[in-house]
Amino acid sequence: MTDQSRAATVRVFIALAPPDEAKEELERALGPAYEAYPRMRWNRIEDWHITLAFLGELPSAVVPALRQPLAELAAARGPVELALRGGGHFDDRVLWTGIDGDLDGLHRLATDVRAVVRECGIEFEERPLRPHLTLARARRDDPTSVVEAAAGLAGFTGRLWRAERLHLVGSNFGRGPGPIRYRDIEAWGFSAAAG
Repeated sequence: MTDQSRAATVRVFIALAPPDEAKEELERALGPAYEAYPRMRWNRIEDWHITLAFLGELPSAVVPALRQPLAELAAARGPVELALRGGGHFDDRVLWTGIDGDLDGLHRLATDVRAVVRECGIEFEERPLRPHLTLARARRDDPTSVVEAAAGLAGFTGRLWRAERLHLVGSNFGRGPGPIRYRDIEAWGFSAAAG
């Protein structure tokens, strides 16, 4: 991909973000893992998110079409009550913490978000929602750190919190061997009264 074509595209997803208090609680629980596994590529706490729809690489010109429909969706919804819970891993390479709370509401929200994206004419790979928050990735020569760190998180039970905003997120920088960096393209509050 040339520099010009890279500038004309952005990697996009739609997500929820835990509040600072919930992230700080998990960060404290991760303290022993940070010390024990410094070679893992740890995600920055400010980048922690729960992906509802991963849209992949999109032309930058397409992204504005999502703003109004997502704003309308958020305005029609109440907050979702969630909690961070436990730990696990994908393929011994990716460490995550799980999501608890109103999982039915989370799945309904993800279904509605994905419907909005399709209505905007944007094609993306439909993957089943596996609610989690990615924490770190192991290096290729490290087959055990993620598994051990996940076991250390097994008993973690975070506080219940409200997901108050829907985030449209881009990551068009920081690619390569370093950590991925995310930025909000826009975010909208859930405006409807919680039911």
